[in-house]
This record gives sequence, structure tokens and C-alpha cells, in this order.
Amino acid sequence: MPMEQKKTPPGDEFQIRCPRLGHQISFSYCRIENNGLPCFKTLDCWYQHFQVEDFLKKELSEEEFKKISRKQVKPKVLSLLEMIEQAKKSKQK
Repeated sequence: MPMEQKKTPPGDEFQIRCPRLGHQISFSYCRIENNGLPCFKTLDCWYQHFQVEDFLKKELSEEEFKKISRKQVKPKVLSLLEMIEQAKKSKQK
């Protein structure tokens, strides 16, 4: 029988490695990282540690939750190609 997950986030003393920043961070940082909204990776990063989806659904409006749960990140290669194209265009002007 699996162990029941906590319903509330761990305190700031508990930290995990952020895949975006590359160092240890607490949930309180992830919770507001995106201009006051949670980072788009929060659900992926914290689901093993507590019931993050349930918690955020209670804390956020439906629109805010949809915004963070649907955000798709561009692959780095695509972002780099777009930046190269922008640089080429600005150089031509």
C-alpha cells in the first residue's frame, strides 16, 4: 500500500534541485517565480513531495491554474534558431 502524500507543501528548509536554475530551491520560490504565479515546471518538480496539483488548484484561480499547467516550452534549438533569424534581420536593417 503506497504511503499517503502530504497535502501541504514542505517548509523552506526542504529543497529540491531546480532543473531550470541548476541549484537547490524551496517550494516557496517555485510558487511565485513566474511574475507571482508558479513556475510552469512546478507540477512536474513537486508532485513526488506533496499533492501539489490539489494545492495549486485551491490556491489559484481556474484561469491561473490553466495558464501554468498548459504552458509549453520551446525546445532550445527552436529558440536559438529564432534568435539567429532575429539577429540576421536586425543586421540587414
